Amino acid sequence: MQQPNTTPSAGRVLVVDDDPTVAEVVAGYLVRAGHAVDRAADGPSALASAAGQWPDLVVLDLMLPGMDGLEVCARLRERGPVPVIMLTARGDEDDRVLGLEVGADDYVTKPFSPRELVLRVESVLRRSRPAAAVPDTLAAAGLTVDAAARRATKNGAELALTLREFDLLAFLLRHPGRAFAREELMREVWGWDFGDLSTVTVHVRRLRGKVEDDPARPRLIRTVWGVGYRFEPDPAAGPEEDRRA
Repeated sequence: MQQPNTTPSAGRVLVVDDDPTVAEVVAGYLVRAGHAVDRAADGPSALASAAGQWPDLVVLDLMLPGMDGLEVCARLRERGPVPVIMLTARGDEDDRVLGLEVGADDYVTKPFSPRELVLRVESVLRRSRPAAAVPDTLAAAGLTVDAAARRATKNGAELALTLREFDLLAFLLRHPGRAFAREELMREVWGWDFGDLSTVTVHVRRLRGKVEDDPARPRLIRTVWGVGYRFEPDPAAGPEEDRRA
């Protein structure tokens, strides 16, 4: 079994990129930061590597030969939960949204600073680890979140949530009835002071698809128009009732 690293957020990172220069630079920075690194140049190799040694996190290029990063991410998700940071060389927002929709927890657009990527990796790893503090169990509207075990259920059935979806749900349950702007959610849940706010929008949409009885008419995660989103612990009032600016 892999020995624990002295770096608090260190873990085993699988870097998947068909550009050997990019892969070498990223791997080098991660190793110097204390992480163990495996490398793969295409989708099948990435899946084989993950099967042999399940990673703590995957840095995954979107544009891979044969099997693209979206398919690799989806196949990894079928095997088990693992945080994914998507790399994309495109500036098109649609590509970023596609990555988030398929379950990526974060993304970095090429060209990027390797130091920034390492910080993103360490941020995601820290948030993916079970809390060492006293177990924090939250419950409302049929939802239960066990922060220490990183387990969420709806009416007793376990929810298959990504890292960021779990963090977002836990944050909303901790602050019932309060409206948050997308900027606030990005800062509190993602730990970013800046970034693409569509990241929050996509994760709210994905989370609604898993916790709402009717995601098209959400009763739990309400849109507060002109503000952002609010978790409603008492959904009896009806869907999407907040229309104020």
